[in-house]
Amino acid sequence: MPGTRRPLRGHPTATLIAVCFGLFMVGLDATVVSIANPAIAADLGTTFSQLQWVTNAYLLALAVFLILGGKLGDRFGRRRMYLIGIVAFAVTSVAIGLVGTASGVVVFRALQGLSAALLMPQTLALLRATFPKERFALAVGVWGGASSVAIAAGPIVAGILIARLGWESVFFVNAPIAVIGVVLGALVLQESTAPHRGRFDVIGVVLLALGLFGIVLAVVQSESWGWTSPLTLGVLLGGLVLLVVFIVVELRVTAPLLPMSLFRSSSVSIGGLAVGANFFAMLGVTFFLSLYMLNLRGATGLEAGLMQLPLSGVSIVASPIGAALVRRWGVRRILTVGLLMIGAALFALTGTTQDSPYIGMAIPFVVFALGAGFTMTAGAEAVVGGAPVHLAGVAGGFQATSLQLGGALGTSVLSAVVSAGVLSGTAGLGLDTAARQGLAQGIVPSHLGAAGARVARDAFLGGLHTSFIVAGVVAVVVALLAALLVRPEPRAGQEITSAESSSPTERAIVERTNPSRAGRSR
Repeated sequence: MPGTRRPLRGHPTATLIAVCFGLFMVGLDATVVSIANPAIAADLGTTFSQLQWVTNAYLLALAVFLILGGKLGDRFGRRRMYLIGIVAFAVTSVAIGLVGTASGVVVFRALQGLSAALLMPQTLALLRATFPKERFALAVGVWGGASSVAIAAGPIVAGILIARLGWESVFFVNAPIAVIGVVLGALVLQESTAPHRGRFDVIGVVLLALGLFGIVLAVVQSESWGWTSPLTLGVLLGGLVLLVVFIVVELRVTAPLLPMSLFRSSSVSIGGLAVGANFFAMLGVTFFLSLYMLNLRGATGLEAGLMQLPLSGVSIVASPIGAALVRRWGVRRILTVGLLMIGAALFALTGTTQDSPYIGMAIPFVVFALGAGFTMTAGAEAVVGGAPVHLAGVAGGFQATSLQLGGALGTSVLSAVVSAGVLSGTAGLGLDTAARQGLAQGIVPSHLGAAGARVARDAFLGGLHTSFIVAGVVAVVVALLAALLVRPEPRAGQEITSAESSSPTERAIVERTNPSRAGRSR
């Protein structure tokens, strides 16, 4: 009966506010860890490889299971999976702060990533099922803005908490956010599922997980195994082969984990690539910028957070601006411009030295943040906005997988680049493995004289500059692909989200995903 229904249940604005709590929690962890890494390394005695895994265990679990998370939401309920994901994320966050060992931190970071993989795809899928087509881009802009607020707040919050309460507190802070998110979500989110539920694609899940894991593992371990070693090449080739087999299987099964029909539109394919390139640069570069500021320049955690504020804070306005620009000029132009801005900013940062004036970094930070915000919004619109509503969870999972896989590869590839620069630049210093790993984090060995210390600093900076160039080239290449391959075309899901759908099947899909909106369309 009408009187028994909560007035806010399924309301678009209330839904947007509710999902932003989970999004904020996940976004906060994306940047607090970069500031916390040196404190974790000092307290737990982690190696450089372990420190990479503190970041990459989380990103890898996210990348591997995001599409599965979206599929679970489509099948068993997006509201239900979102709420379960928030609770699991909070529990694993607290466990990270309590475990007390480097290996324990890595394990619970992986479980935290698995929890995030469950909740993240549901955020966009719930918005896709709630907002009308003409307002979806605006909702994505606010969605991106909420993530940007968390990213902006992360370094500052981390700097304050670490100085006063220790690095563990940056994970404990997720608990109260989760409590609010669960209560609000339970009150206002309306359940939605995909209208057609076939058999669960277990083979697809296994092939995709093992394929992505193999690729990222090979890149992460390339520093210790060697890029040309049979082990690295074998694991990398094995991962690629498994992904090819995954595609073949998905083309044959009746209920695929990732329907290949999504990629008939160049917008979906290039949008996912653009989101990946965006986070390849963002997470890879910020990982080393924090090490550079904290270890080489000697900044405190709070100072490093404030120094990165132009990079993260501008993103708060960049995503809503990007959403408005997408509505006016389209996905292709904004994707291209955003990625070119990222590339230009990274090339400008190659002049950074130990004592560079801060303004020389702040201006590229602003340009980078604007470009990243534009790319994020345009990419999400291209992928999720271009998918049918009944595949919104899968599309959200693909978009988020591209994001996290790009971040994991960015951290891993740029770590290998910086380590290679340190190794080649200090060949005559006779540094042992531990000293080289410390220098790859910006820690100049204390036993070196003035001349040796200068050589060591130059080696780290040289590797850092090369990493900026690599990330910038990736952004520019994908920008060119977006300019050449993305074309204006009808949205794949437009006909089933329109209020004027005339087909009974289409109306049934709308009613299943959003009964209140379907009722208004009659």
